[in-house]
Amino acid sequence: MNLELFEPQQNDNLLPSDGVVKDYGLILDDGQSQKYLNYFLQHLAWQQDEVYLHGQYFQTERKVVWYGDENYQYHYSGMAKQAHVWNPALFRLKQHIEKLTGHSYNSCLANLYENGTQGVGWHSDDEPSLVSPEQDVVIASLSLGATRKFSFKHKWRAEKVDLLLQSGQLIMMQGQTQRYWKHMLAKSTRIFEPRVNLTFRYFYSNTSK
Repeated sequence: MNLELFEPQQNDNLLPSDGVVKDYGLILDDGQSQKYLNYFLQHLAWQQDEVYLHGQYFQTERKVVWYGDENYQYHYSGMAKQAHVWNPALFRLKQHIEKLTGHSYNSCLANLYENGTQGVGWHSDDEPSLVSPEQDVVIASLSLGATRKFSFKHKWRAEKVDLLLQSGQLIMMQGQTQRYWKHMLAKSTRIFEPRVNLTFRYFYSNTSK
């Protein structure tokens, strides 16, 4: 089945309650998406993701890299990640997304899923370094490469939202989304192409530990 038969439509909120996930649809055409994908696969400083859960150290198959305005240190899953200086192409893409969304971002956590056997389980991006007393967490997420199933699940109610994220598609999680919802990227043995996910965030360095 061709998952890209229908182009995603813009939607002001994909969630039924307790949060906002805005779908901007495709902000890049096929040629632009493929060009960025090929460039980022070759030129970003990818490394195996490391997590520390339940007293044990794990190295995941998924690769990640973090870029930012400064030499930030970002903590999640019991590990610390050091930010690289912006890649020029990534920085230009950040500026484009800032104009589209009306929000500023000072960092980007990039994720590489080399095929459908790599995914990420249920979680919320609610680390203290992403939260400000004046503003809820805002994360702009751009997909490049293989179409993948992305899901949201309410933390306390039987509500679930599934969507297929296509190459060049931008969604923005904001409001109370991280407080009330978890999200995940499903695995699939039918997908053999890579996917790069760029998550643009605002990092508050004075809250890091």
